[in-house]
Amino acid sequence: MVRQREFDKERALDDAMRIFWEKGYKGTSLNDLTNKMGIQRPSLYSAFGDKEELFETALRKYSKLHASNIRKKLQNPQSVKEAFRTFFEEWVEEEYKESPSKGCFCINTMVELASHDEKFEILTREHQMYLSVIFQETIAVGIKSGELDSNLNAKMLAQTLVVSLIGLTVLMKSRPERSFIENTVEMILSLLK
Repeated sequence: MVRQREFDKERALDDAMRIFWEKGYKGTSLNDLTNKMGIQRPSLYSAFGDKEELFETALRKYSKLHASNIRKKLQNPQSVKEAFRTFFEEWVEEEYKESPSKGCFCINTMVELASHDEKFEILTREHQMYLSVIFQETIAVGIKSGELDSNLNAKMLAQTLVVSLIGLTVLMKSRPERSFIENTVEMILSLLK
């Protein structure tokens, strides 16, 4: 008879995601993982594979949740401009609440691993493309409704907004003066003409 797992696999994965997000791949030990997840190493290996497989699973889950949350935040039936303004302003507010800033798990992975691990280069690039598609769809709604200029290139603007968001997220690690970030956000939002 096969013995059933004695832990909640999804909760354990969420715990792993949080510790990887906080410490990064290299900074997270197996002891960190088993302590945070409340499981023994054999259970970790049986349920998730090795550390790299667990990290990849956690990153994929984060990417899916993150993209879904951004899509929800940008769904404002009244105004695409206001949806983006609210999104960026709430992002700034959240970033300044955390000290130090955890940033984005996916962007942290891009900085830590993507330059020397092809798998994580591809995974983080996929996340960038998901966000770009979400932004592009939102911009297209604004163009269709007449709120945004019909001459805007939705794809290029979406990509620019993604690059801006990634840059801001990395920059927040150094805790710049808030006015520096707020002024930058205003300039980014001015692209939505």
